[in-house]
Amino acid sequence: MPYNNAISASDPQAIEKLTEKLGKCQALQESMKAVNAHWRRYGTCQGAPGLTDAQATAIDQRIANPRHPWEATPYSSYDLTNNNGEIKRLTGRIAELTRNQEVGFSGWEFAGGRAEANTEMNRLQLFFDQRPGAETHSALRHAGFVYSHTNSAYQRQLNASAIYAADRLGFVKPTDGRSVRAHQPKAAHQSPPDTEAR
Repeated sequence: MPYNNAISASDPQAIEKLTEKLGKCQALQESMKAVNAHWRRYGTCQGAPGLTDAQATAIDQRIANPRHPWEATPYSSYDLTNNNGEIKRLTGRIAELTRNQEVGFSGWEFAGGRAEANTEMNRLQLFFDQRPGAETHSALRHAGFVYSHTNSAYQRQLNASAIYAADRLGFVKPTDGRSVRAHQPKAAHQSPPDTEAR
């Protein structure tokens, strides 16, 4: 299916790009449904909305001599289901990024380092004054934090899941005694996410 180029959540224009991509997928879904409806009614794709004569002829020829069962209609149920799945995925990503922008996140100091909510990179970053030992490293990895040599920090995507993951790591507890969640402007009162996006 078209429009499958990946868009990173760290892209400052991610929401705009995802919204554009969503619009194209939605338009494609309506177009495929309209062509299928036209074909069922008239037995040909000629005159179907959104298709040139050449495109309609090519589809009609393919239907007349299908190499596979799913080629016996202009657009198969798989085409429609797959594209609809992409629509749902994009809608979810847009909603998540929008919530993150609205919530806002903030960093904190902890014994032996600091946490930074890097909104430009869309990453929660943990900086340590000294290299963490194997046990700490393992706990960080288990919590979804991956070490970035470029940024010299353990990091993961900046979202509510990252905050809850950090809140469960005792060694990054804020030095002021408050919880990690309590440091967040609005996220402190949110319910824990069902899954942890990494």
